[in-house]
Amino acid sequence: MELTLAGQPVYVYTGGRAFDPALPTVLLIHGAGHDHSVWNHQARHLAHHGFSVLVPDHPGHGRSGGPALGSIEAVAGWMVRLLDHLNLERVAAAGHSMGSLIALELAATNPHRISHLVLVGSVAPMPVAEPLLEAARSNRDAAHGMINHWSYAPASQLGASALPGFSLPNLNRRILERQAEGVLASDLAACNAYMGGLESAARIRCPVAMLCGERDQMTPRRAAAPLAEALGKTPCGARMITIQGAGHAMMAEAPDAVTDSIRGFLTQA
Repeated sequence: MELTLAGQPVYVYTGGRAFDPALPTVLLIHGAGHDHSVWNHQARHLAHHGFSVLVPDHPGHGRSGGPALGSIEAVAGWMVRLLDHLNLERVAAAGHSMGSLIALELAATNPHRISHLVLVGSVAPMPVAEPLLEAARSNRDAAHGMINHWSYAPASQLGASALPGFSLPNLNRRILERQAEGVLASDLAACNAYMGGLESAARIRCPVAMLCGERDQMTPRRAAAPLAEALGKTPCGARMITIQGAGHAMMAEAPDAVTDSIRGFLTQA
């Protein structure tokens, strides 16, 4: 689906089916240096099993125009404007990594708009190592290599793939490479600067699921403990789900497990 928002083109993937506002809607939010394609498996499944799906390319990412937005708060505000543009009053929101912070901020600042919240590979705060920040600014190829090294479980690094014939790290590198110059650096800086995550967590009023990759090096389960504790004190609490064998890139490494976890949570919570 292609539309125009604030004078800029926006691309929104809908899972291979026409968007139907009469169905329950799931907003899937991608992470740093990525675009809608990281959610393809989950989006297609949900769109064919009773949901409408929106997977937008953030401004400056993928097929959406304009500059990349420089803060988590700014992207969350843009998501609100997108929902307004589509006349959607209430959706479920799921985000991966940087996208999880955007989803968290969206749910905290617009509690009446979010029915369910799914945080995939999430910690708060989400500090980014200075060598990666510097590489993103000055040496994209090195930054992409660092991200791949930290994002995938050992089996994936050695060629294991739920997608036959695909090298997951190389596929991820292609996604990172097709983003415009400066996008990754802007995204990582936004993650590093976002300090309000725990305060936002305390304001959540909907059911929450946190998906953690068993082999995640970037947002390991132990680092997610403060966020999980804060969400656990909210009225609906939080459910922690471990994705066995997966690293940070769990939507690609364990697509069925992630999809089943999200769908199960949305239909049971």
